[in-house]
Amino acid sequence: MDKRLTIPVPISQMHVTDSFFAKRMDVIRTHMLPYQWEALNDRLPDTEPSHSIENFRIAAGLGDGAYHGMVFQDSDLYKWLEAVAFAIETEPDYALRADADETIKVMEKAQLPDGYLNTYYQLNAPDKRWTNLQDNHELYCAGHLFEAAAAYHLATGTDALLNIALRYADLIDSVFGPEEGKLNGYPGHEVIEMGLIKLYRITGKSRYLRLAKYFIDQRGQSPLYFQAEAKKDNGRKFAWDATFMRYQYYQAGKPVREQTVAEGHAVRAVYLYSGMADVAMETGDDELFKVCDALFTNIATKQLYITGAIGATEVGESFTYDYDLPNDTVYAETCAQIGLCFFAQRMLQHSVDGRYADVIERALYNSVLSGMSLDGKRFFYVNPLELTPIACEQDDLRRHVKQVRQKWYPCSCCPPNLARMINSVTSYAYATGGDTLFVHLYLGGDLEVDLGSNNVKLSIHSGYPWNGDVLVRTRSAGRYTIALRIPGWCGNWIIRINGRHVDMKLEKGYAYLSRDWAAGDEAILSLEMPVVLMRANPAVREDIGKIAVTRGPLVYCLEETDNGADLHRIALATDAQFEIRHQPELLGGVTTLHCPGEQIRVHGFETDALYAPADRALYSDTVPLTWIPYYAWTNRSQGEMAVWVREK
Repeated sequence: MDKRLTIPVPISQMHVTDSFFAKRMDVIRTHMLPYQWEALNDRLPDTEPSHSIENFRIAAGLGDGAYHGMVFQDSDLYKWLEAVAFAIETEPDYALRADADETIKVMEKAQLPDGYLNTYYQLNAPDKRWTNLQDNHELYCAGHLFEAAAAYHLATGTDALLNIALRYADLIDSVFGPEEGKLNGYPGHEVIEMGLIKLYRITGKSRYLRLAKYFIDQRGQSPLYFQAEAKKDNGRKFAWDATFMRYQYYQAGKPVREQTVAEGHAVRAVYLYSGMADVAMETGDDELFKVCDALFTNIATKQLYITGAIGATEVGESFTYDYDLPNDTVYAETCAQIGLCFFAQRMLQHSVDGRYADVIERALYNSVLSGMSLDGKRFFYVNPLELTPIACEQDDLRRHVKQVRQKWYPCSCCPPNLARMINSVTSYAYATGGDTLFVHLYLGGDLEVDLGSNNVKLSIHSGYPWNGDVLVRTRSAGRYTIALRIPGWCGNWIIRINGRHVDMKLEKGYAYLSRDWAAGDEAILSLEMPVVLMRANPAVREDIGKIAVTRGPLVYCLEETDNGADLHRIALATDAQFEIRHQPELLGGVTTLHCPGEQIRVHGFETDALYAPADRALYSDTVPLTWIPYYAWTNRSQGEMAVWVREK
């Protein structure tokens, strides 16, 4: 049934001891998920109510009142349930499970006899089901339900939520498809494709795979379903008609197999591409995988921020065009880079290639983590690479950019998405295929997996992301292979086995260590991790003449808190010498970088003159600069921030 070349290691098969991610997973368990539970139950003070759970209670006949929230409000609860499932699979938590189980009982009561479950339509327009697939997120919400149900079943062994999902999936399968009498539609916001594949892998029922494939193949076919749907709905206005995107906002302007450039709403796009990769793997569709690879390559080489973020514009939360990567008007929705990790992970399952893991690592350690505060109780929807506070307050083009993370949002898709992403990080770090363990990310912990005929136990110790030293110690004997990824950012590396240097040739970014392992053997990988100054391709207009500071997987930034205001006047020489300091008490424990820089001045502007002749001398003051990891910015105080600075 499962045709993947590699399969992510289940969360339950690894005990995470990693000093970096174990801390964040603990924050999610003890702070973020309980905090989000309060939000979903409308118990956060000075915050617009979510009403997500109350909508289900009303639909179940357990409460009174009207529907409140976005049309996709159900999905916030589903993502929270999935994050809880991952937390429970990692470590039992009876309080979280009790809250989840009680909520599932409410969902059972809310579900209609035919399997339908969508509180927006049940409470607002029960006779309007499936009439606005383009905009009203019915299938999107269903997809998140399916994902949550699969995760909860695998974590707990119980079927209550899974049965809810299967009843709904069977209903959807009876409504959509190529057969006569069925609707020929597909979701306006993708995600159901991934959800259906997860149900297929659990149940083995081929109809879920067929339906996922149908939604993908039918998308963008002529005549366009969304146009026909709008005509039936009294000529419903098309919001994106006057934009360049038009139906590519939904990735539906042309069939998916004709798409080679990432376009439209960024979250929708990478969710679709993830579903396409799933279907390509399960059906052996090499043509569809080639399309996925072309789309991935376009994103990674022409539309990806240095922080791993995607989605250049607030208009439609969308991709724009190749090399358009503005820093201060960027959108870079947290959900978009999470979705990019979904996509890259699936590409890795089909074809082991370090460039996919490089993107996961870049996004995860930078733009994904920047979406949450260190205490897990504040969140970014938008993740800029440059911020000036007054611009956020007084420039409408930048009003979407916030100076500080917010307690909650009327549209709170990102907070529970963060929780489920970080709680499942094990499955992004490690995968198995035949007799090989693939180490994609250097996440420390104790691992037990089956590799061929061997039951393998390993301990991994890592100083990531602060240093590049990784120790893999075997705790069982057998012949198998450990494939260590050498990150794309690393120019020099050494592998030693039991103290002896091993010469290795890389295969698509991986060093394959194949041998008869004895218990107690040690493989040590040392990745050189210098400070590296980066330039953007000259086609990136916003970054011409600028440089960014990186070290290992991390992108660094300047904050006004450390460096004062007017960061736009900072210049940095390419031969600047950096001091590296690990500061355990700062920002939860970070490695900071320190170097001299220059603050640009011009003679003639000591007065209030707005302009002066260009022959006035430029000069600069030498100033000390402190760089912190980008993910940790604005956890102390408000102020300016910059990733890219002028090159001297």
